[in-house]
Amino acid sequence: METPAETLTDGEITLSRWRPDQIDVVRRVVSDSIDHLSPWLIWAATGYGEREAADFLEMTTKSWKSGEAFDYAIHAPDGEVIGGCGMMARIGPGGLEIGYWLSHRHTGRGVMTKTVRLLVAEAFRIGAERVEILHDVRNVRSGAVPERLGFTKIEQRPSDQPPTSGTSGFDQVWRLTRP
Repeated sequence: METPAETLTDGEITLSRWRPDQIDVVRRVVSDSIDHLSPWLIWAATGYGEREAADFLEMTTKSWKSGEAFDYAIHAPDGEVIGGCGMMARIGPGGLEIGYWLSHRHTGRGVMTKTVRLLVAEAFRIGAERVEILHDVRNVRSGAVPERLGFTKIEQRPSDQPPTSGTSGFDQVWRLTRP
């Protein structure tokens, strides 16, 4: 597979590769939504400070270079960073997994559907044959995104992450194959 573009946009939503100097930005956006994110994301379950933000940005730089993952900041039309997303090469040859999170202040507006649509198009452009999304079965809002975009439910399985206070311990897996 090719390396994805560092910036993706539909003219409204823009995704840009995270930069090492965005420690304060990622910390602020995650911290502002910690109660919204922590039930679903293990990395947010115990709080999120400057050290976690720095570690995340260091990891994204390394992962991008190695081709293991491609993480992006999600920007609103005014340029404000409102969440994060990425494509991970961890589901086997020809596949990319998509993950995402959004500030509580920007949910319910179609932002994540547009974001995932951009990621899916880029995944197929760079050579993926299939894209998968997984989420805890209780996270209904997260599951609405792949459903809206025509993904197919393929299985429910035990999560490989330890359960947090809001999770069921089971993941729903969705798949979309190259048209």
